[in-house]
Amino acid sequence: MWCPSVSLSVWANAWLAGAAAPDDVLDALSQWAPRHSVTAYDAVAAGRTGLPWPDVNHFGTMSLLQTLRTAAGVPVGAPAISVVLPVPGDVRGLPAGTQFQRDAVTVGEAIMINGGPSSPAVGLVPDFEYDDSDGFDESEEAEVAGLSWTVYSLPEAPIAEHVDLGDAEFALRSAVRSAADALGALRAEAGGLDVADPRKLVEQVMESSGQHQAPDHAPSRALRVLENAAHIDAIVTVSSGLMPIGLQSSSEAQIANEALRPLSAVVRSARLAAINAIIESAWR
Repeated sequence: MWCPSVSLSVWANAWLAGAAAPDDVLDALSQWAPRHSVTAYDAVAAGRTGLPWPDVNHFGTMSLLQTLRTAAGVPVGAPAISVVLPVPGDVRGLPAGTQFQRDAVTVGEAIMINGGPSSPAVGLVPDFEYDDSDGFDESEEAEVAGLSWTVYSLPEAPIAEHVDLGDAEFALRSAVRSAADALGALRAEAGGLDVADPRKLVEQVMESSGQHQAPDHAPSRALRVLENAAHIDAIVTVSSGLMPIGLQSSSEAQIANEALRPLSAVVRSARLAAINAIIESAWR
């Protein structure tokens, strides 16, 4: 699980389906931040979820779970939760011209809940809060103090983007080869320059997300797709900040970058397909 929206969506969905306990959801969220809170963005969202209004104070993790249950409505044997991973230029599935769309694109993730006619749709966007206490050294990475979730009313029921898991896995196979070849070319071109070993950096990036677990009911194929997508994403992440100035004009490095650039879209589609499969599997 590489972002809070995915962790919350798969574990909350499992809880609503009776395949997990509330404590499982809380444990998954605790991997992202020591505390979580929720607040309504507008009066309509408050009315749909039971959150106070016009009081805009943040409420705790148990209020977040209650908000999800209220928004999802009465279980109908199918998931009410979906995930979106928008990027600038690709906002498929998001209601156009809304603050929810703008905020979701800013952070690159969001959750949408459609509980049916009796529970109109809402969206949730996370926002990390950092420790800004006195004595914080700006040279060090700020410590995450909490994660706040804002709930927005949606003008219409969300239409989740469907990506076939088999097609996504096939696309990843080709992407893995392209990413490995590009990383190898970059490593060879670095030669004797003072550049860290790209493969070790990729391993470190992947290890950093290893503590986030999926529910037991998650299909093995979906988990395999997520692992391969994480590998490619780590390669792209490492490569984007790896090259010193002396390599940026290299033809080999430029070829490597050209090969890596389209892989982000492949990773995004594969992750959506895998997460949808995990969410749906809880209701079978």
